[in-house]
Amino acid sequence: MMKILISLSFLVVSLFAQLKEVDNKELEKMNEDGVIIIDIRRVDEWEKTGIIENSKLLTFFDEKGGYNVPKWLSDFSLIVKDKNTPFVIYCAHANRTKLVGELLANNLGFKNVYELKGGINHGWINKGMKTVKYE
Repeated sequence: MMKILISLSFLVVSLFAQLKEVDNKELEKMNEDGVIIIDIRRVDEWEKTGIIENSKLLTFFDEKGGYNVPKWLSDFSLIVKDKNTPFVIYCAHANRTKLVGELLANNLGFKNVYELKGGINHGWINKGMKTVKYE
């Protein structure tokens, strides 16, 4: 009986989606393959560093750390239309994407949620990868 319970608990855990990390090279390949990439930073951050080419821009947190989850999810649903669609989210250092990614994967059931390890600053720019100007 105990073996069955342990097996069932592993099965239940494996059914839940998890936030997965990708590095700059993996993201570059995913971008080439047309995977959706979403930058959740603010406009001032986009202006300062630029963005990763092909990124959809969808700010989650405002300057004071506030957010509007229903509004953001409504806008997000226009970009990611299916819970099985793979997408990558990123912010400056991956702190915000951990929170947003875990919300999407663990609470809302999105199956293929990826985050850029280290964010755009540490995981992309500091690795010598190019950005494009925010316009």
